[in-house]
Amino acid sequence: MSLSAQPAASLFIDGKPVEGQGDTLDVRYAFDGSTIATLREATTDQVAQACAAARAAQPAWAAMAPVERGRILARAAAIILERNDELARLETLDTGKPIQETLVADWPSGAASLEYFAGLAATLTGQMIPLGADWAYTRREPLGVCAGIGAWNYPSQIACWKAAPALVMGNTTVFKPSEETPLGALKLAEIFIQAGMPPGVFNVVQGRGAVGAALVTDPNVAKVSLTGSVPTGRRVYAAAAEGMRHVTMELGGKSPLIVFDDANLEDAVSAAILANFYSAGQICSNGTRVFLHEGIKEDFLARLAERVKAVRMGDPLDPDTNHGPIINAAQADKIRAAIRAGVDAGARLVCGGMGEGPFIPPTVFADATDDMTIATDEIFGPVMTALSFVDEAEVIGRANGTGFGLAAGVFTQDLTRAHRVIAALEAGTCWINTYNLTPVEMPFGGVKLSGLGRENSAAAIEHYSQLKSVYVGMGGVDAPY
Repeated sequence: MSLSAQPAASLFIDGKPVEGQGDTLDVRYAFDGSTIATLREATTDQVAQACAAARAAQPAWAAMAPVERGRILARAAAIILERNDELARLETLDTGKPIQETLVADWPSGAASLEYFAGLAATLTGQMIPLGADWAYTRREPLGVCAGIGAWNYPSQIACWKAAPALVMGNTTVFKPSEETPLGALKLAEIFIQAGMPPGVFNVVQGRGAVGAALVTDPNVAKVSLTGSVPTGRRVYAAAAEGMRHVTMELGGKSPLIVFDDANLEDAVSAAILANFYSAGQICSNGTRVFLHEGIKEDFLARLAERVKAVRMGDPLDPDTNHGPIINAAQADKIRAAIRAGVDAGARLVCGGMGEGPFIPPTVFADATDDMTIATDEIFGPVMTALSFVDEAEVIGRANGTGFGLAAGVFTQDLTRAHRVIAALEAGTCWINTYNLTPVEMPFGGVKLSGLGRENSAAAIEHYSQLKSVYVGMGGVDAPY
């Protein structure tokens, strides 16, 4: 079976594939390091061309009836679902995630986003405000050109999540995927054209940080949406602020998952697996600090260690593989350094460890303290840190004792306590008796260093539109002179 995934060209500008003129980008299959495609970065001029194309296309796109824009998104969603097997294979080659994941979690999630915002299109209205004889109204208007910068863990889902609310609102988009996983966005661009989207409405540029910097500071760009790390977010936010651009920042986390002693143990263990080891732990919202009530700690850890014996690591294209490789050697080295730091700090290694080559098995530390680096720093790999607690107030304070605030979860059969604890946790996306479910109907985003703005749901429209207020005088105008 050929592993080649070479696209027609590296960029997509103004409705057609365009070859990049910058440095070479080799796209490698994380499983064996083989090159599956070779792309070229965009030059600064090509980034400007993409932004200019988006700017030129925006007025006509915005003038289209919202329901017509919605129909195009809906057609794109249908095409994605029809081609899901092919697209899932490409996603696996691009990311290294097991095919059993990409078939159900990646492009299908992107299609759901397009479908949701397609259905929302006709509801994007303003407000009439009665003022006695006079009255006022608001118009909800697009921002203009929206720049999207994606991460490598869910490249196609993120492209859809950023495109759908922007496009349905009448904005146009220039999207830069991660240089590690650049292929899915190009497929999305092709699918949009197939669905009837006009040229220039959705454009793709490729490249490393310099390309992202050129995109964020382009004078045609009115909005920047980034999914990435906190350090990258700080730089992008500062650059966007120079031009007073709107921003959405979906950044990292070190999220708490709190398991009380009355929790359903099997469900809580399942949630910890999903919150730490799905996609080889490469998920920003993962609940990597698992706070276990001391009364159930050892039972929980024993059951978790037993469950992870079912892990099957191997070729992600094998349908039986359920734990894939780390995206690249540099990331694997960072994860292994974190594991060594945990061992050196005195935490107990319950299961897992260094692994071999691109694979790191599910790794669980226990008897950790809040100040260990495995409990403070985002690892972005399959490493879980268990911490014990006794008291509700104590665990809330410790869970909040971080600069991050992306997500949080609580497991308990006492729903009064569940809602009370969730209300006290400083996190933007929370779960009770489940974890890491992110349906498009629910807003997603963080607080504190984990970002600002929201993706998904009707709340996302607020971040891709602006209100114009109009006062209507119905009588004469009085003046003092």
